[in-house]
Amino acid sequence: MRQPFILSCESTVDLPYSYVSSRGIPVLFYSYTADEKEYPDDMGRDPDALPAFYKLLETRIPQTSQLNVWQYVAFFEPLLEKSDVLHIAFGSGMTNSVTNAFAAATLLKEKYPHRRLEIIDSFCSSSGYGLLVDCAADLWDQGKTMDQISQWTRTWCKRVHHQFFSTDLKYFRRSGRVSGAAATVGAILSICPIMRLNNEGRIIAYDKVRGKEAAIQRTVKTMEAHAVGGVDYDKKCFICHSNCLGVAEKLAEAVSSRFPLIPGGPRICDIGTIIASHCGPGTVAVFFFGDERAPGEKG
Repeated sequence: MRQPFILSCESTVDLPYSYVSSRGIPVLFYSYTADEKEYPDDMGRDPDALPAFYKLLETRIPQTSQLNVWQYVAFFEPLLEKSDVLHIAFGSGMTNSVTNAFAAATLLKEKYPHRRLEIIDSFCSSSGYGLLVDCAADLWDQGKTMDQISQWTRTWCKRVHHQFFSTDLKYFRRSGRVSGAAATVGAILSICPIMRLNNEGRIIAYDKVRGKEAAIQRTVKTMEAHAVGGVDYDKKCFICHSNCLGVAEKLAEAVSSRFPLIPGGPRICDIGTIIASHCGPGTVAVFFFGDERAPGEKG
């Protein structure tokens, strides 16, 4: 039986809203701007929203921004009127939004001294962030206390591995992850950079291979080296993609073959509009629990 507090998160968990909502988790939505018009990070609520986003991406570069203090205040206040709140935030390696979440909590403490509002920096991104929140919700369902879930989340957040690769380097060129020359050569030679998040939640490009199949095999090999239990890994595993479902399905098949004990096999999700605004189409990622993520440049 659940303990009487609210578990909340942000839309960059890159899980379907229908699923997150079914778990009773309130969501604070990011948004992006294109042609001076603001669009919500839809999370699959409108089936036409993501295809429209990728169509827009062909000709325009969306702008994203962090959540401000008052957005957090407006989100937290009605929750605090009902109960204590444990909020797992989008990782600080990707955005400074969590700083504003802490500031909002300080402001609200004066108005709601009888309530507890705890903010946790996930140090995670996309469906890796979703994996952390989803497993925290499992503990919530099991009747674990707010303190127990908070401790578990802080212990495991830097053990959620984010391994990913891209088949289209031009968006990583825009973000400065690869040089213009490297992006051009990569496009000609079908070079896929292999990337991960370090223990600060920042993107590290640490290897490169030629072709999607090699990228899949390199990703699976890396998972084997870091996953809890190695090939006997038996925890949840999420895979997400930006408009390249076929590649994500091939990765899921390879992961399922190598890690047969994953309950129900890997779950495939869409990368949402906020993350995809920076990585573009053609990115595939796998998320799993493993050893603590390394701080350095090597995988």
